[in-house]
Amino acid sequence: MSEPTRDDALATLRRLRGSIDNIDAALIHLLAERFKATQQVGVLKADHGMPASDPAREEQQIARLRQLAIDADLDPEFAEKWFNFVVGEVIRHHTAAADGR
Repeated sequence: MSEPTRDDALATLRRLRGSIDNIDAALIHLLAERFKATQQVGVLKADHGMPASDPAREEQQIARLRQLAIDADLDPEFAEKWFNFVVGEVIRHHTAAADGR
């Protein structure tokens, strides 16, 4: 069997990057759907005088996502950092929704 050529490597690189681009697009669309749902939660909370943050729910989600990450062979620390970043944005949106009421 012959060694892969540079052209073979470049073709593989293009294929892999195409897959990465498709995954990135899917992630953006999924995040958009997630934020649509959390915006509805923010309005509901604002309408009923509920706090923007729910620390108990956040702790449950962190534990759940860390386990999902482990099961998926993903660094659970990364999953927690991602969640904390997203929750920060969600709380900002919820606070803005409450302020607008």
